[in-house]
Amino acid sequence: MRRFVQRGFLKPEKVDEYRRLHSAVWPEVLKTITECNLSNYTISIIGNEVVSCFDYLGEDFDADMKKMESDPVTLEWWKHTKPCFLRHGEGVYYEDLEEIFRHD
Repeated sequence: MRRFVQRGFLKPEKVDEYRRLHSAVWPEVLKTITECNLSNYTISIIGNEVVSCFDYLGEDFDADMKKMESDPVTLEWWKHTKPCFLRHGEGVYYEDLEEIFRHD
């Protein structure tokens, strides 16, 4: 298992929209997340900063991410969520944070 913690910044005027979208994530998107071996997926927010955490349970992260990126429903979902990000024009959404401590 590999744990990911990432952060991104939303456009201030899009925070409410991003919250609304994630209050009712499409079931097909959730299915794809699971099929791509992501588990314990959370997104938290403070101000316009979002932090996502998830466990990757698969064997080939790059292949699973390509699978996710080719899913038509997920691509449609991203048409709604990605423009909420401050750096959408640059194609920057989430950045990986370095884990410096863990206690299991």
